[in-house]
Amino acid sequence: MSTTMPNTNSIVRKWYVIDAAGRPMGKVAVEAANLLRGKNKVTFAPHADCGDNVIIINCEKTVLTGNKLTQKFERHHTGWIGHLKETRYDTLMATNPEKAMKMAVEGMLPKNSLGRTCATRLRVYKGENHEQTAQKPEVWAF
Repeated sequence: MSTTMPNTNSIVRKWYVIDAAGRPMGKVAVEAANLLRGKNKVTFAPHADCGDNVIIINCEKTVLTGNKLTQKFERHHTGWIGHLKETRYDTLMATNPEKAMKMAVEGMLPKNSLGRTCATRLRVYKGENHEQTAQKPEVWAF
């Protein structure tokens, strides 16, 4: 019996839509990261990029549990001395919820070239409407 290894010719990529309305951000991010990696497939291999395309809608309606809205910060450094920028999550969710969801999903992907290519197949939208209706995405229920 031989083991089959996935290659770029044998991978079939599907499109999935995840509705984040009323769900915790972390739970939605886990499902999206698993779909992007292809962990739901029988042919999953950790070294191969065999994941699907994911569309996340209704990001402004996602829920942060506990006191994360007031106690959690998004931090980035500009590269200049003393220029650490901090944004609280209540401000971030009010102004740019797509960025918060994208950071949550990318934080659950591997930190190498495989994770970066998986992240290119993620689309995040603030409201119900998305631009990928021509691809006929399936609704992912979890």
